[in-house]
Amino acid sequence: MESIKLLRISEVSKKTTLAKSTIWAKMAQGKFPKPTKLSDSINVWRESDIDAWINQHFHAGTED
Repeated sequence: MESIKLLRISEVSKKTTLAKSTIWAKMAQGKFPKPTKLSDSINVWRESDIDAWINQHFHAGTED
């Protein structure tokens, strides 16, 4: 079974080099993966989803 690594917003921000506010804005626009809510105050993203977004974003040559 493949292990799944989960990232908190600060780790997603560091990995993508996007500010936290930019991540939330892009999510609202449907341009960034949505997190899984573990509790009222904890959101996590699958690292594989973030990696896929990075690959798609930069291979497509887009800025959004």
